[in-house]
Amino acid sequence: MTDTALNDTPLKGKTLFITGASRGIGLAIALAAAKQGANIAIAAKSTKPNPKLEGTIYTAAKEIEAAGGKALPLRVNIREEDHVKEAIEKTAQHFGGIDIVVNNASAISLTPLDKTEMKRFDLMNQVNARGTFMVCKYALPHLIKSDNPHILSMSPPLDMQEKWFAGNVAYTMAKFGMSMVVLGLAGELKKHGIAVNALWPRTTIATAAIKNILGGDIMINASRTPAIVADAAMGIFAKDAKSFTGQFIIDDSFLYEQGLRDFDQYRVDPSQNLMPDFFVPDDSVAPVSLKALENKT
Repeated sequence: MTDTALNDTPLKGKTLFITGASRGIGLAIALAAAKQGANIAIAAKSTKPNPKLEGTIYTAAKEIEAAGGKALPLRVNIREEDHVKEAIEKTAQHFGGIDIVVNNASAISLTPLDKTEMKRFDLMNQVNARGTFMVCKYALPHLIKSDNPHILSMSPPLDMQEKWFAGNVAYTMAKFGMSMVVLGLAGELKKHGIAVNALWPRTTIATAAIKNILGGDIMINASRTPAIVADAAMGIFAKDAKSFTGQFIIDDSFLYEQGLRDFDQYRVDPSQNLMPDFFVPDDSVAPVSLKALENKT
């Protein structure tokens, strides 16, 4: 962010447990928090470099520490209950507690019914919906002890339209499953003063998933950078957990409401129209134009 200060409450000394934090949006959130002096538990599977998926828990840890934070790289398969329990306990012991949980890990396969293998169905629902539920479950005793605890899931508004399901019903079930956890826990955990919110991008975000699954460099150039999601997350964590909960947030709308006006800084290629993401409700109006900028190359 360059034209407004959204983070009036620094995260210095706070501990974030972020799933899928070795790259992409998860790493961007980790780095933004690290710049405020936060502690980051990197809960992800990647321990060895992959040509198609840059970044491991160890490279992420180096970046986080270089940015000013403290890092704890943890190899976690979010489908495994023992992995999740052990990682959360290690985080709490290492840093003295957990203040924020970010459910970022996700699996995607945009396939119709006849092309969806059941093992892929199981993967998406176990990582997205079950994984989110399980991380929240085991982090709860630690979050209760925090003075401003937040749970944030990278999942969409619950907009029950046929168009979001037809052609990729398994994936939509899995992502909406994450959002159903948000909806339920926002009410259930209110008595503990724990904020539970969802954050979703208006446009596609330049990540490995977009490049490898949805369309290569063409899609990347029509996207915004992960920094917009990270900046929105920082603004959310600065909110009072007791009063700011149960929200299904679209990144640019939230940032605009907080006073941000320069959204061009997030464009990968200003000469390209931005590509709207899945699941953004029809009645959600972009605060700024998604069209290509004139005279920009």
